[in-house]
Amino acid sequence: MVDAETTTSPPAVDMQNITTIFGTFKANDKVCLTVPDRSIHAILGENGAGKSTLMNVLYGLLQPASGDIFIKGKKVHIDSPSRAIEYGIGMVHQHFMLIPPFTVTENIILGQEPVKGAAVIDKKKARADVQELSDRYDLKVDPDAKVEDISVGMQQRAEILKVLYRGAEILILDEPTASLTPQEIAELGEIMKNLVQAGKTVIIITHKLAEIKSMASHCTIIRAGQTIDTVDVDKVSEADLASMMVGRQVEFSVHKKPAAPGDTVLKVENLVVKDHWDHSAVNGLNLTVEAGEIVGIAGVDGNGQSEFVSALTGLRKAQSGSITISGKDIFNRSPRMIFESGVSSIPEDRQKHGLVMDFFVAENMVLQNVQEEAFSRRGFLLKDNILRHSRELIEKFDVRPSGCEEQRAKGLSGGNQQKVIVAREVTNNKALLVCVNPTRGLDVGAIEYVHRYIVAQRDAGKAVLLVSFALDEIMNLSDRIAVMFRGKIAGTVDGKNADQSTLGLLMAGGTL
Repeated sequence: MVDAETTTSPPAVDMQNITTIFGTFKANDKVCLTVPDRSIHAILGENGAGKSTLMNVLYGLLQPASGDIFIKGKKVHIDSPSRAIEYGIGMVHQHFMLIPPFTVTENIILGQEPVKGAAVIDKKKARADVQELSDRYDLKVDPDAKVEDISVGMQQRAEILKVLYRGAEILILDEPTASLTPQEIAELGEIMKNLVQAGKTVIIITHKLAEIKSMASHCTIIRAGQTIDTVDVDKVSEADLASMMVGRQVEFSVHKKPAAPGDTVLKVENLVVKDHWDHSAVNGLNLTVEAGEIVGIAGVDGNGQSEFVSALTGLRKAQSGSITISGKDIFNRSPRMIFESGVSSIPEDRQKHGLVMDFFVAENMVLQNVQEEAFSRRGFLLKDNILRHSRELIEKFDVRPSGCEEQRAKGLSGGNQQKVIVAREVTNNKALLVCVNPTRGLDVGAIEYVHRYIVAQRDAGKAVLLVSFALDEIMNLSDRIAVMFRGKIAGTVDGKNADQSTLGLLMAGGTL
């Protein structure tokens, strides 16, 4: 827990009665946010509650219809990100804005390169400056590493370095732990504490209640675009926070009847898959998933999970082995053929593999099924049918804002983009549903809803393969848990008897 420093100084940020409107929709409705100087302050709310919109106003990406902003007691007008940077505000977005082939140093200095002589970039000084910042805040980032070669956690540290390099005193982190492993989350917590001890102020947008309890001193809850309350984190429970966020009591445990496994749906034998460095990321993997059961894949990120799912869904060629769906060979087949053979999937990267960001929500809802007679005829799309179908899914899965079927997918929050994919995939009625971090970026209310639908798929006789870095999700949902370590299944545990110590032992390469 990080306690705000007792001080008579004005708040680092004071936003009063901020109203932001898109057409007739009020994303923020007279929202107030007061952030003490030198503190970690959390903003909590459901997907589409207006959290990111509010922070985009603070960072100058959006202009409010009304309201006032004060930075350390001074009223300011922030009309652009460059103006926000002038006021010492930096933002690390949920989806990183780094150039993969560039080095960490090249990404950090981009647009603010130190020069010498006749406008020549002083690469030696740039590297030294980045190294000094990394050392000062204990970020442990290699200035010479290419972004495409480092982990997601290290990419996030590079983004933090980028805003510190520009002189940020107030750091906004939008869903900073959405793609991190548990170890990286703990390390990020230490980094934020180091930043506060160095005089910085950190604002985090998150849905993860345990992280709010462990990291933040205060939390502002926003619901449906309005401020509900600002609380001292020490004085409320996770259940209190959840109830304030969604306006009702939330069930944290998953209720499900015992599994009744049937015929084998997915069978993987001796699978070998190489990563983009030509190393064997999956190295002789064997796995079965039967109808009517959920098999969870647990493991530390980087043990071949991504490559396994990519090969299973046709996004990457495997080197050897076999994969069958209900006895049908799908080894190294195309994604379309694999889909038609009975595999539906919630992908790891929702923007890269789950959505066409410039397409409307309604179009994304029927991406794989657009050739069906219900949605097209003689080469022409049946727009009314597509809109009707998407409206039903939007309402059923609470995609926000309501009536967004003719809005482009890129205009939705990350959590609502995830809801669009979940709605589409769980209603595809395939023999196997592959779920990769299916609740990433979702609030606790939406997580409860998605978990219910995944269990419903199992109860309807479907096979479910769940790959998640959230151990609580794996343990809550899975009937069997297979742990991946160095590209193989290190061991399989009955879901009823699983505990964190047993799974942790297998995840570290131990044996039962």
